[in-house]
Amino acid sequence: MSIEQQIFIKKYKNRKIFIIISQILLFILILSIWQILSNKNIINSFITSSPYKILKTITNEYYNGNLLKHIYETVKVCVISFIFTSIISLVISIIMYNYSTFAKIIAPYLIMLNSLPKVALGPLIIIWVGANQKAIVSMAILISIIVSIENIYNGFISTDKLRIKLLKTLGATKKDIMHYVIIPSNKENIFNAFKINLSMCLIGTIMGEFLTSKAGIGYLILYGSQVFNLDLVMSGIIILILLSILLYLILLIIKKTF
Repeated sequence: MSIEQQIFIKKYKNRKIFIIISQILLFILILSIWQILSNKNIINSFITSSPYKILKTITNEYYNGNLLKHIYETVKVCVISFIFTSIISLVISIIMYNYSTFAKIIAPYLIMLNSLPKVALGPLIIIWVGANQKAIVSMAILISIIVSIENIYNGFISTDKLRIKLLKTLGATKKDIMHYVIIPSNKENIFNAFKINLSMCLIGTIMGEFLTSKAGIGYLILYGSQVFNLDLVMSGIIILILLSILLYLILLIIKKTF
């Protein structure tokens, strides 16, 4: 490795370390200002809560044995809906790419479904599948699947046309083109779609828990708002942020294994 390359790598690592440290310090600064404003009664801690109250609430929920149960229920539903959404959207995108007539037929319906506020279907979902976990999974899938299909399909049709034409001249079938060109060329795009899936499934899970649930972070937030326990509401929001970060990191680790 040349001296110039070593200097470049060192600068790159130092910049990465600087960014991470800056992010941590900014987070600490925000929490500190929030706590100081709360202590000085500049902001109403009953409405906005405070880092200390949130930490105390989370600790109490943990020792009461409720916290892990709620986290488990939310993560379980989110992961189930994510797996279903990812598989279904990938299969439909492959079918749409290979059968352009089919893609043109369902395209307007995908647009209509995507523009429809999914929460409006909540009462229907509850009637159809019952006020249970299936309703929450269905809500999460509905919220995420259309966006996922569009992202993956748009990546497929944007694949290098020259490579596809070259394979066709060599007698490649649709299956060969999909296997050797489309999927390999869109690995990054597919994983990016999965990242969006994950966040959308988490949103759908929380919305589903708002509609019908006896456990989960969404239920915790809803219950806190009903009894005017804003500390519990803010705690639920903070837990959701941490969960989304954790799930995102797990997805990145899975990506690196492929």
